[in-house]
Amino acid sequence: MNSLNKVQIIGNVTMEPEVKQTPSGQYVANLNIATNRTWKDASWMKQEQTEFHPVVIWWKLAEIVQQYVQKGKKIYIEWRLQTRNWEDQAGQKRYKTEIVADNIILLGAPGGKNEDFGDSYSSSDSEDISPSKTKKSIPKPEQEINIEDIPF
Repeated sequence: MNSLNKVQIIGNVTMEPEVKQTPSGQYVANLNIATNRTWKDASWMKQEQTEFHPVVIWWKLAEIVQQYVQKGKKIYIEWRLQTRNWEDQAGQKRYKTEIVADNIILLGAPGGKNEDFGDSYSSSDSEDISPSKTKKSIPKPEQEINIEDIPF
């Protein structure tokens, strides 16, 4: 039986992306994405939890991130989890689990408006990636669904 290591998140970028170039010339972008979860506890009090996810993006996608992604931007990220380990200066073994992304969709309209809008990019796209070539129109739902109305 095969394994599956796939991650899909939608959240807000919590810092300006940090883009570097490796000695071999490859671009790599690091950013953090915050996701929120809300629910009602046993006494029907609203609860909220925020998770922060470190994301690593390589190659041409890292260059796109450098151009189009800013702190506060809503973004969809997809691919896999990867855990790195290293030894710190004190000799302690350290671990970090990150999302390695190969597909991103920039959500929200230019200027920060939350309209139905998305630019999709993937590492499997050709070398010439531009928003005009990959823009997708996201249809508006007939009626907005409130998560609190769902009975399960």
